Amino acid sequence: MPSAPNEAVAAAPRKSIFWPSFFALGALVVLLGLGTWQVERLIWKEGLIAARQVAVAAPPVALPSSLAAAQALEYHHVGVTGRFLNDREIYLGATSEDGRPGYQVITPLLLPDGRVLLVERGFVPQERKAPEKRAQGELAGDVTVAGLLRLPPAGRPAWFVPDNDAARNYWFYVDIPAMAAAARVENVLPFYVDADATPNPGGLPEGGQTRLDLPNNHLQYAITWYALAAGLIAVYVVFIRRRLAEGAP
Repeated sequence: MPSAPNEAVAAAPRKSIFWPSFFALGALVVLLGLGTWQVERLIWKEGLIAARQVAVAAPPVALPSSLAAAQALEYHHVGVTGRFLNDREIYLGATSEDGRPGYQVITPLLLPDGRVLLVERGFVPQERKAPEKRAQGELAGDVTVAGLLRLPPAGRPAWFVPDNDAARNYWFYVDIPAMAAAARVENVLPFYVDADATPNPGGLPEGGQTRLDLPNNHLQYAITWYALAAGLIAVYVVFIRRRLAEGAP
């Protein structure tokens, strides 16, 4: 008697859910970890923004005497009197708010006690870099500078920032010891000042260039990672139901 068709066909092997579950769990852990990391970054960034706002709103402070004393005073207003060493200008590559290429002019300020303070005086467009093209702004004699106290970055700000080129006097980030050496000035304070928006004669440099707003997209990044994790869970649940319906172990 002939066999039944279903007896002649070998039973199909049942598919395991171990490896799909293993990889899904690993991906879920990564996505949740990235979301949690962005939440931590959000808390950190909000703390920075709040501290900066408090500092900017605080009354002016006296110029600190050391880096340790300056640590708690970044973004506080300061006022200082001295004499600009205009022949020792330093040029930090920059772009204006409206996209013009140019430089932030950093000028050593010789203080009455012999110390030197680097002052980021403001922006000049590329075509006005040469001091003779903005001679009115090359202030002589005693001047009083008002601005915000700034701390230099601890090394290169990010891996993609190019190296400073001291030989060409083209800088990508503030490095006070290297700038002092390139400008041939000594006894330089380990912090600097961003001049405020008080107009300079002739309009240049354009002070008040400190960017107080910090980009803060960490919340949307966290939501994105957590949404991807939720999507992965939904896909996995559908997948497991289909496998179980097929008789998977």
